[in-house]
Order: sequence, then structure tokens, then C-alpha cells
Amino acid sequence: MTLSTTRQAAAPQILDRCRELVRPALVESVRRLHPWHAETAAFSLGWSGVDGDPVPGSQGKGVRQALAVLGAEAAGGSGLDGVTGAVAVELVHTFSLIHDDIMDGDETRRRRPTVWKAYGTGPAVLAGDALFALAVRILTEVPGARGTAAVRHLSGALGDLVHGQAQDLLFESRPWTGPEAVLPHEYRAMATHKTGSLLGCAAALGAVLAGAPAPTADALDRAGRHLGVAFQAVDDLLGIWGDPQITGKPVHSDLRRLKKTFPVLAALASDHPAARRLEALLTGAGPLDEAGLRRAAELVDEAGGRRATVTEAREHLRAARACLDGVELHEGARGDLLTLIPFLVDRTG
Repeated sequence: MTLSTTRQAAAPQILDRCRELVRPALVESVRRLHPWHAETAAFSLGWSGVDGDPVPGSQGKGVRQALAVLGAEAAGGSGLDGVTGAVAVELVHTFSLIHDDIMDGDETRRRRPTVWKAYGTGPAVLAGDALFALAVRILTEVPGARGTAAVRHLSGALGDLVHGQAQDLLFESRPWTGPEAVLPHEYRAMATHKTGSLLGCAAALGAVLAGAPAPTADALDRAGRHLGVAFQAVDDLLGIWGDPQITGKPVHSDLRRLKKTFPVLAALASDHPAARRLEALLTGAGPLDEAGLRRAAELVDEAGGRRATVTEAREHLRAARACLDGVELHEGARGDLLTLIPFLVDRTG
């Protein structure tokens, strides 16, 4: 078994360990909410169905939780030092998904109804707001300078997250081509804000709460942001070519919504003749039918969009590793981070 294969096999165990460490505190934090919000949050987190009955085994990977725990361990602290940060980031992540689904009109997530679809738009908005407020409150309860620094990191990430969300929404009203078209570097900046900010914050929060110096927390933040861009790039690939049985989304879902994702933007920016055929197809009158969606996916691939997106993900993975190499970290936790980084991107759903 190669080192790469060994790391891939170890990654789920790392995620499980971190998730189990965080779970009791996360459950306790959700109990602090209004009962209505707590029920909605439990549904969003995958703990229960609409009827409130437990749903075993349906929770997500806990990526951000793991980054917070490993950030604390990488700074020389205990994984427990990162638990409060892990809870805060998970609450913010859940809040962002609830609101994101409302803005995008998505009716399913992880093969289940989204919160607004299951409970209504008003209750979903309130639940998201409650999670956001609770995340900030939890960090304000950390005493001393560490708590102050943690709140500062989270508030910065929140600002970046909503900035990225605004960019993503504004992209929808911009044309596919011409001087106002969205360019790949603009999309990269959006992904850094929208996806990377919270991943970077998670790792940095763990380090801050473990008492790490600012350069260590900043390096972990940068690594997480690069990981976020790579993560988003893979999401974009799955949004066009992912298996619906795994992703829980219809085939060609992003193309169906004419969403400006990196593969499409990279394809349109290329000099390949297929880029012009793709442009004509996307700018034609009316929505694409099934044949049109298949043809669009073929043209994106032919024009190099898929290849460019894979390259983009790999470059940001290398950048994330470089960030970790540039600062002194506890070797065991550094190894776990290096194990998780490719695993989180090399996924099918």
C-alpha cells in the first residue's frame, strides 16, 4: 500500500475522531436555542427528520469541525482546545447553507428536502439567524485574549463569506461573454471568500484557542482558504458531471441553472473552437433541454473546462501544503492535515 493510499484510508478515521470529539458540545449548543429553532437546526444538521425522529448516520463529514480540532493540535494544544471553535464554525456553516438554499431556490440537499422546503421560508430564515447569533455568543464566552481573538477571526470570516455570496449572486445577472462577462480570476476570488473563508477560519480558530502565535493561525487560515478554492472547483465538476445517486442532485444540475461555474468560465475563456459553440448554445433563446445540456457538458469538456478545473484544484492543494510547510506545527497534527487535504477534494459527492 502506497503512502497516498494509506493516507486516503486514514482520512475517514481522522474525520470520525474529530466529529466524535465535537459532537457533545455541538448537541449542547443546539439545545440552547428556542425549541423551534433547535428542531430546525437538528434537521439541517442531519440529526433528525421533519417529524423530529433521529436519523442515524446522516450527518455530514464534519470537515470544518476537523480543521478546528486539528488546528488546535497543530499549534501544540489538545483537540479539546479547538472544540468551541469547531462548534462555532459548524453553526455558521449550517446557517450559511440554510440561507444559501433559500437564495438559490434549491429544494434538496444530501437527498433530503432543504430546510426552507421542509419548514417554510420564514422559519428557515429565523433558524439561520439563530445559529449565526449562537455561534458568535459561544465565542464571546471564551475568557481572555483568546476569546477576543477568536471572535475577531470569526467576524472576519463572516464578512468574507457574505461578500463571496454577494459576488456569486451578482454573477448570475452578468452576461456569458463580452466586457461584462465573469472571468475565471473573479470566480476564484469569489470562491476564496464564499468557501475558503470558513475553512480557513476553522483551522485558525483551533490554533487561536490553543494559544498559537498569530503567524501560525494566519498560515492555517491561508491553507484553509486555498483548500476552499480547491473544494469549490471539485464541487463545480460534480455539478456538471457528478453521479446523481451520489451527489443527490440531477445530472448537469449547474448547467441546467446556467450557473457560472469555473469549468464553464474556463472553457469560454479558452481559444478552442468548442468555446464559441458553447457560447452560442448558452446565449441562445430559452432554457436548455436535455439534449442541449448534454451538448453543453461535452463542449465544456472539449474546450478544456474540465481539465482547467482539475488543474485549478491541484494548484490550490499545492498552495495549501506550502502554507503548512512554511510554519512550525506539531508533527502529528500536521500529518493529519496533510492526510485530509487531498481526501476532501478527491471526492465524488
